[in-house]
Amino acid sequence: MKNVPIITIDGPSGSGKGTLCKLLADRLGYHLLDSGALYRLVALAAEHHGVSAENELAVADIAGCLDVQFKAHGDGVQVVLEGEDVSLSIRTETCGMNASKVASLTLVRKALQERQRAFAELPGLVADGRDMGTVIFPEAPVKVFLTASAQERADRRYKQLKSKGLSASLSDILTDIQKRDERDESRTVAPLKPSEDALVIDCTHMSILDVEQKILTFIHSKGVL
Repeated sequence: MKNVPIITIDGPSGSGKGTLCKLLADRLGYHLLDSGALYRLVALAAEHHGVSAENELAVADIAGCLDVQFKAHGDGVQVVLEGEDVSLSIRTETCGMNASKVASLTLVRKALQERQRAFAELPGLVADGRDMGTVIFPEAPVKVFLTASAQERADRRYKQLKSKGLSASLSDILTDIQKRDERDESRTVAPLKPSEDALVIDCTHMSILDVEQKILTFIHSKGVL
């Protein structure tokens, strides 16, 4: 991992991290780590096995032996959990809330740490999450913290869900985002916060392409490219 260039993009739910990380990974030819998907998968697997999100030991066991595959599929990625395509299931608001709950469990985070670090392979990695720059890859040369207002993030999430044909309530999404922010920022283990050496970008009034260009300029300034 020492010689692998790593770019971490952290931030709250709905800030555009996922779209941005895919753009950067495609442009640079780097691998991509969607750490949020791993927590969503743990939450979904726990639900499938009838395990409560409050049962830390049992959920950690599930995280430690997660049977998951990520398969390139057209313009996106097909996510297969225990042989079942869950690409859409893990993107629901309910799954996101449950993921936030299991992500606050110390043993679950420990179980997934090494699995996430194993994604760091040449030619490089773009890591999307909430503690990529603070906990998983603290030595990464390029760290970005992407944020936006809760209302803007709710609007984006609402449009995203509707475009996929999923039912959604804007007011419910805003409430869920505010609750998730509070949980993620206040948890004792790996709370959501920017690394001291991160570039903090408020993208409330920025296009995704403008954000990408700002990050590329930052990457060049770090001598990574």
